[in-house]
Amino acid sequence: MSSKRYDKSERVDLTGERIHWDLGSSLSYGEYLHLDKLLDAQKPLSFEHDEMMFIIVHQTSELWMRLMLHELGGALECVRRDDLDPSFKMLARISRVQTQLIATWEVLSTMTPFEYSAFRNALGRSSGFQSFQYRMLEFLLGNKHVEMVAVHKRDPEAHAALERALKSPSLYDEVLRLLSRRGYGIPEEYLTRDFSEPYRTSKQVAGAWLGVYHNAEKDWDLYELAERLVDLDHKFQLWRFHHLKTVERIIGYKPGTGGSSGVSYLAKALELKFFPELWQIRTSM
Repeated sequence: MSSKRYDKSERVDLTGERIHWDLGSSLSYGEYLHLDKLLDAQKPLSFEHDEMMFIIVHQTSELWMRLMLHELGGALECVRRDDLDPSFKMLARISRVQTQLIATWEVLSTMTPFEYSAFRNALGRSSGFQSFQYRMLEFLLGNKHVEMVAVHKRDPEAHAALERALKSPSLYDEVLRLLSRRGYGIPEEYLTRDFSEPYRTSKQVAGAWLGVYHNAEKDWDLYELAERLVDLDHKFQLWRFHHLKTVERIIGYKPGTGGSSGVSYLAKALELKFFPELWQIRTSM
């Protein structure tokens, strides 16, 4: 067997690089990121090869949702204090994260029905339906359903947090309050409503948004906010569609492990919009 001599030009030249080979008492990369915990969190329940991928895809999605919640909380505060410029960067970052979340379905879709069925029974009743972070995102964006909280009763902290979010103004509620403060005609009952109830569309709210678009030069920040919200909503619809098609590809029309009807349940959410008037007015522009 012949050996090959590697020329210096075929390696990375470290000449002049001041690499810290000895970290001393400094924090390391792995310690900063707590990689010992992160990389020890993949615990397959079977000996099936594809279960590792299944776990990592869902854990990665939860990490991205963690960042979305962080950015969404910041954007909410910006809206409350009428300081919209910083929120645009936060909402743009959420949109980029959504692109990553959509891409995770591409990885999951490499698994065949046969491969999933080999370990599916090990999941028991666990399901993405029980994702606290996903439910929190929906509540903060305005998709409120009180019955959705019940599945989190075994986790008192998560249950209490969702109860608070259920009763608090969503991002859209806070945006409508901002429009009202800026002089756009939002009905009073939309500013002081029971925020735990699902949002109902309003012709007056649609009219207010039309006013924002017609006054884009004067109220550019509100106009920009409207477009960022549409982008966020659009990406959520794409995420739901890719979720549905991936589930259909892997389990067909079998019920979900969490008890839902599976694809049929996911199809119900495809027409859901967090900011409905922003879509309605496009026909009138």
